[in-house]
Amino acid sequence: MIRPTHGGNVDWAVTLINCSPSAVLDFSASINPLGPPEKAIEAIIKGIKELDHYPNPDYPQFRLGIAKHHQIDQDLVLPSNGAAELLTWIAWEAHDLEGVMLPSPCFADYRRALNTFNIPCKFYDLEQLETGLSKGYNGALLINNPHNPTGKLWQKKTLLPYLQKFRLVIIDEAFMDFLLPNEQESLIDVVEDHDNLIILRSLTKFYSLPGLRIGYGVSNPDRIRKWQKWRDPWSVNNLAAIAGVKALSDFEFQQKTWQWLKPTRQKLRDDLSQIEGLKPLPSSANFMLVETRIPSSQLQLELLKREQILIRDCLSFPELGEKYFRVAVKKQEDNRKLTTTLADILTPQI
Repeated sequence: MIRPTHGGNVDWAVTLINCSPSAVLDFSASINPLGPPEKAIEAIIKGIKELDHYPNPDYPQFRLGIAKHHQIDQDLVLPSNGAAELLTWIAWEAHDLEGVMLPSPCFADYRRALNTFNIPCKFYDLEQLETGLSKGYNGALLINNPHNPTGKLWQKKTLLPYLQKFRLVIIDEAFMDFLLPNEQESLIDVVEDHDNLIILRSLTKFYSLPGLRIGYGVSNPDRIRKWQKWRDPWSVNNLAAIAGVKALSDFEFQQKTWQWLKPTRQKLRDDLSQIEGLKPLPSSANFMLVETRIPSSQLQLELLKREQILIRDCLSFPELGEKYFRVAVKKQEDNRKLTTTLADILTPQI
């Protein structure tokens, strides 16, 4: 089986070791370990009775739920089959532009979508986004905020000037939900004032629903209507739509996640920092990028063999390669198992 370019491929991991998929402790996919929300599960169970008819391709209830969640007009919203579906339409949006500027390193699906239509891309270093990208590029700019795989968060005031510099600006906010509302740096509230702005959101990570493939885009109404005509009429299934509505309205689950993440993430970073040969980077998301003196693929295999622990190597990020790995923040007992095993592997034997 080919080495995956995404996290969460447990089937690939078990080809390397002799165990069942359920035995693997998966740190490679950045999924909230507290979910899915019970309200979403209850909605899915009830929704099974609705599988005998097609979804409404306009998804009025789901769009309304998203709009209420962000306090915006529902005409700005398009539910999708995960945020990944919308990357394809974004690539087509850019087909008559000079190209798309991507962060370095970046999520592999960005390049996959652009390659579909042979859209050229250029790369910028993360520091350049902070100090100011140069003008004179008649194209699009894609920003991942918080950034994957580093977990870096850019302030809204840093990003707003780029709306005047680029014909199209795409902000992938797939991990923004993990920040407290007063700490989020989302640009959703300015979409209505900028026709060249597209925001991507995912319910996969925060609400722990990767198997349902739920996401949405926020942009100007003309673009939303255009994409609705371009794509397949039933991109979101009935169960995903009703689960999405319930998840977004589950304030109790949101509060529980925010209360869990900050101290747990800090504890994980502190413990990783104490292991010789590892240097974890600060993160605003539910994952952490870690520099390692041992090649990440070697460390990944050793963790799998010893304790069936799967981490995300960074081989699909050419700029990072074997020098880094990424881990999700999980529950305390799982994090402890990870750091204990890492310490056993990396601590010199006397």
